[in-house]
Amino acid sequence: MLIGEYAVLDGAPAIVAAVDRGVQCEVSPSPDLIIETPKDDRFARAALAAVDAPRARYRFSPWNPPSTATKAGLGGSAAATVCACLAGSPLLQPETLQAIAHQVHGAVQGSGSGVDIAAAVHGGFLRFEGGEVQAQTPTVTPVVVYSGISASTGPRITQYLSLADRTDFVSTSRALVEAFGDAPLQATREACHLLDTLTAKAGIAYWTPGLRKIVDLAHACGGAAKPSGAGGGDCAVALFAHAEEALPFQRKCTEAGLIVIPTTIARGAHRL
Repeated sequence: MLIGEYAVLDGAPAIVAAVDRGVQCEVSPSPDLIIETPKDDRFARAALAAVDAPRARYRFSPWNPPSTATKAGLGGSAAATVCACLAGSPLLQPETLQAIAHQVHGAVQGSGSGVDIAAAVHGGFLRFEGGEVQAQTPTVTPVVVYSGISASTGPRITQYLSLADRTDFVSTSRALVEAFGDAPLQATREACHLLDTLTAKAGIAYWTPGLRKIVDLAHACGGAAKPSGAGGGDCAVALFAHAEEALPFQRKCTEAGLIVIPTTIARGAHRL
């Protein structure tokens, strides 16, 4: 997520990017339905059931995983859901794939806007609003940095939705998303401040020392950064106007013991 977190749950737009860290599934003949996953199989199993997948051996594994000891918060459950839907029903068109995967992911996770599902289905930079997507071409260089600890999204979403009045926050977030195309760094800085205020009001544990450090280093290097997603850990994304400006930031993050996760903007789910 580049901008628009939390407000996207109220139907406001968000900008998301698909990166080349995901999930793959190898399908091979079998007289029985066999599902193999490294850990949690809830999303893959529910997705295969939703598309009435034929009996076969479905072997799921990470694709180009980051070198972090714990999950980095790059949308793995959404990627697994989309991957399983496509593995079980290879002829699904993107719009149908997105709709089914969103329903499955929400049912298993218990909440979610579907923005991570849309990124996994369509790939690239996307503007997401109410389930509809539009391709974007922002003129920024993103750098993904792991904060050092993992975070759980569900409880934070629950806290956000418990706020009685979110109208002003949603309206401001929408305006910042609209401004992102022309002034991505300034919009990101203002969005970071907006989320800081919102999460404090909602009692959401948003900041960690690692996230604070990433944001401070990005600003010191002439860029902008904010936590990507619900906060509390996982990743932050720093944005720079030019690729060469990101190099000092990456070096300083490494010197500070933070893990820079090399990423490129990826295509959506596909068959090999």
